[in-house]
Order: sequence, then structure tokens, then C-alpha cells
Amino acid sequence: MTLGGNRWNTLPERANLTADSVFAQLRPLLQGAVQATDDVDPHILDEQIRATLALGTRETSLPLSGYADAAPVTRELAEQARTIGETLAQWASRALAESLDAPVPLPGGPLAIRSHCDGHLLTPPAADLLLGSRGGPVGMQLYNEWLHQMVLLRDALLPFTNWAEVPLLVTPQGLRHVEAAREKFLAELMFRQVRHTSIVAFARTVVTGTSGLAGYGFDHDTGTALPAVVGGSVLTAPRYLLSWRPGSVTTGTATYVAVHADYYAAPRTPLQDLGATLKDLAEDVPDAVLSARVVASPVVGGVRTAAVEVVRGAQTSRVDLGQALRGHRFAHRRPTAVAAPEIGAVLVVDGLVWTDGAEIGVPAHPDDLVRLALLGKLYPDNVVLR
Repeated sequence: MTLGGNRWNTLPERANLTADSVFAQLRPLLQGAVQATDDVDPHILDEQIRATLALGTRETSLPLSGYADAAPVTRELAEQARTIGETLAQWASRALAESLDAPVPLPGGPLAIRSHCDGHLLTPPAADLLLGSRGGPVGMQLYNEWLHQMVLLRDALLPFTNWAEVPLLVTPQGLRHVEAAREKFLAELMFRQVRHTSIVAFARTVVTGTSGLAGYGFDHDTGTALPAVVGGSVLTAPRYLLSWRPGSVTTGTATYVAVHADYYAAPRTPLQDLGATLKDLAEDVPDAVLSARVVASPVVGGVRTAAVEVVRGAQTSRVDLGQALRGHRFAHRRPTAVAAPEIGAVLVVDGLVWTDGAEIGVPAHPDDLVRLALLGKLYPDNVVLR
């Protein structure tokens, strides 16, 4: 495939751009296709991009229709695909109109491009329009490349709740550098329950262009990607999606990993025993005055850990953020019994606390980071949020 170098865009060798900027850089492909097509009907091309980015059409590039009964991770990603796809289609409608009414000069003059087939089905009217043009294959090639780049853009943004703010890596070939990682990620999404580490790995590729160790988030020169519940609501935040937080916190890229790769091996204390065992440790400080923050460890060998630090009077507890996020992903959401040990007693235990069958409730707290820390101390087996 030849993209004509900088003749169809003005991208540098590597740049990090948000979705709207990426879309703007790709517009010459669409305008070139419009100018190379006789009697272009914008309605036909508008319907084509909408059909490609929708989830339940013959032309869909991501067949996830009927996802309402799917696993939570599939539902979250499918809803992302629907939302982002609809927004990109709206941008495309405006771009089509502008390409006809107020075209801008193409970078470097007429476009020369050979875009190989990427398997995106055209609607019959779009195929007739593009193949029947006197411009021959030029309009079809340009439109094919633009269509594929739109699919890559939609899919690259899937891991992020605040997808419009994410600085995607682009090169003179647009987003084609994410193709291999995208195929691997979508194969897992379509044919098994996608793992959280796979979402993080794909997100890392689209931002940094590099792979790394499996983890629950990453730092990069431009910011940090962590699960959306960090800084969000424990009850309503997505379990699997990430949020992008701009701001340099490290040089290069570092992966966030859990302290215990296998939480089954972590020490455990029966929840029923906390009242007796920790009676002398408990301070006479109301749970309402608990406060929490996230603190990260230094980067060692490209990885780092983080903890939710909870302060209760003179007592400070640290809960591994990786384990807290596991607890959030695995927790059920339904009414449950109320009850017994207070939060402070749970937080000071070494390792995890658990119960071998009895229903025991631990009062929650208005601070979501404190709630997240609590989830990080409970062995994630039949834990319920209510």
C-alpha cells in the first residue's frame, strides 16, 4: 500500500493527537474521494459510514448487535462502540457537506494512493457510485482508505470513557500501526470474554505504539490511563473501561501491576474474627472522618504499584490499588444483609479478609476511594455492592 507520504496529510513522523484532530488530518482522503467521483451523492456516502460504524448492519465492521445479554465487559465495549461510532458519523456528515460546499486545498496537490482491501462491505448504492465514476479506481481507493481509518479511529478509542481527550499516536500512515493489536483485541472480544489486561494492552498500543507487561493501567509521557472507578463512583463506574488523566507523571512508559499477581495466594483472615482480634487496634474515631488518596510507588524496571492510602485519625492503612480494582470488577450488585465489623478493622488486617459462607455486611462510606480500598481488602468471592 502506498499512501503518497505527506501528500494526503500533514502529519509528522509521530504525533499524539485527540480524535477530532486525527479526523481533521484524515479529511483529505474523503475530500479527494468526493472530488474524484462524478455526480457524488453525499447521502449515499453518509449512509455508508453510518452502516460501517453501526453494530447490527450487513456492512458493520464490529458485529456486536444483541449485546444487552452479553458479559459486562462486552456490554461496556459495545456501548462505547455505539456512542463513538455515532459521533464519528456525525462528524463525517459535516465533513461531506463541507467537501462539496467549501473544499479546502489538498496537501501536495492531487492525491496518489493505493489502499489494499480491508474487507469493509459497501452498501450497493455506494459501490455503484464509486465504481461507476469516470474517475475509475481513484475515488474508490481514497474512500476505502478513509473508511478504514474511521474504523481504526473508532476502535482505538474503545478502552476509554473520556475518549475525546485521549492523545492517540498517529504516523504518516494514520492509524494503521494499530492494526495488529486491534485484530488481536477484537478476536478476544468476539470469541471469548475479553480480559481487563487485554483492554489495557490495546489502550497502551494506541497511545504509545508499544507493548509491555500485563497490568491494570499505565503511565506515559503525556498522562496516565487507569480504570474509570479511580476517581469515579464505585456503584456506577464501568468495571473494565479506563479513563485518561492528562499530565506528565513519568518519563517513558510504565505499567501498573498488582502486588499479588495471584490474589488466591495472599494471606486471609476470617471476617467473623475481626471484632475480637482487632478490638485493641480500633481507635475511637468515627468512620465518617476517613479520608483517602491514591499514591504510586517509584517505577522499577518499567512497572510500578499503587495503593489507596486511607487515613483514620492517627492510623494510616494502605490497600493495593490492583487488588481494589479486582474487587470492583468481581463484585456483584444486588441487595444484601447488613452488619458487623467496622471499616477501620477491615483496613488494618494484613492480606485479605474473607468469610466461608456466612453473610456479613460491612458498612460503606461516602468517599468512593474509601469504598474502593474496602473492596481491595475483601477476598473477591461473592462480594456484593448494595
